[in-house]
Amino acid sequence: MKNFEEKLEKLEYLTNNIKRPDISLEEALKNFEEGIKLAKTLEKQIDEIEGKIQILANNPSLENAGYTALSLAS
Repeated sequence: MKNFEEKLEKLEYLTNNIKRPDISLEEALKNFEEGIKLAKTLEKQIDEIEGKIQILANNPSLENAGYTALSLAS
């Protein structure tokens, strides 16, 4: 699946596309629906990242928190 930055770029593209004066209602609705799905996916990823940050902030020792550098990168 695409990484966070690619998903965010796609959401920005869809947002700008909806604002076009020549876009059809059907295309705008399709872009809107896709944008909502992307926004929810991004929000979930942000929540996961915030959770990992909270764990690290409360317990800076990765070994004690059960995290490795690889598990934080996912």
